[in-house]
Amino acid sequence: MYPKADIPCLQLSINALKPLDYHLKLAASLAALRDRGVMIIASGNVVHNLQRIQWRQPNLAFDWAERFDDAVAEQLAQDPGDILKLCEHKDYDLAVPTPDHFIPLLYIAGLAAAENIKPEALVRGYSLGSLSMSCYGLGTTAELRNVTCQTEQLPAGVPPDQTNI
Repeated sequence: MYPKADIPCLQLSINALKPLDYHLKLAASLAALRDRGVMIIASGNVVHNLQRIQWRQPNLAFDWAERFDDAVAEQLAQDPGDILKLCEHKDYDLAVPTPDHFIPLLYIAGLAAAENIKPEALVRGYSLGSLSMSCYGLGTTAELRNVTCQTEQLPAGVPPDQTNI
């Protein structure tokens, strides 16, 4: 984004041991930083089930992955402050078996609710059946990108769980 790396950056860690509402509340308190010109970025891949990956189907999207990802988009468009309603979604357990990719979404939702704005989809798409590539931002001017992921083929004889491809 900034090839000259001429802006200060600070990476924050997320404590996955805290309850989800903790993150949503903490996010709202970060809104004051945005008022001071601080850009806050949260990572994407809202649906992230590594146990269900289909390594040989790079453009596949399971129906449950699409349903949950669409529900996220709808919730963010309607009421980002109520994002935790998604924990009751019928596909939540499949889509979010671990919170590491869901929690960053809570920061975008919490900031949006605190500022009374709606997050914007920066990327929407699916990969390997059980991953969504969805990523959201606030106050961006980026154009929505629908991505068709083209993953590399695994080298012969290498089991999928031994790679980062």
